[in-house]
Amino acid sequence: MDEASQEWFDRLREAHFPPERNYLSAHLTLFHHLPGDREGEVVEEIREACGRQQPITLRAAGLLFMGRGVAYKLEAPELVGLRRRLAKAWEPFLTNQDRQGLRPHVTVQNKVSPEKARALHRELEGSFSPFEIRGEGLLLWRYLGGPWEPVGEYPFGG
Repeated sequence: MDEASQEWFDRLREAHFPPERNYLSAHLTLFHHLPGDREGEVVEEIREACGRQQPITLRAAGLLFMGRGVAYKLEAPELVGLRRRLAKAWEPFLTNQDRQGLRPHVTVQNKVSPEKARALHRELEGSFSPFEIRGEGLLLWRYLGGPWEPVGEYPFGG
């Protein structure tokens, strides 16, 4: 996402995400598990798809109470379409979770008590008004059993 939006979401995450669980910067997850033994294929498909994709407008449309956390719900038809095309290319090796449709969101709090989550949801909802975020590309990460390692950055439009 654009730098200003990234910084804003990161600050929210730093303030509200349990520090021992806050391994990554704020993000919008398209897929949870892609096979490492197909990394070359995955990277090539992402590179090609991103090269054809112009930057995407993501609209923060509201807040999501997730029981033990809070997220910003995003409306992004172009992103949903891009994700659908990638899922079609990778369908044979997607997990059941990744075969489901995308509900775009950025989580700013997770793994807390329901009371704490409800309080943050109320607080953020009280001052919420829709806003736009510029989606500028995709990132690919490798999970290393706790820490994460960046694999690559793929900007939209090449």
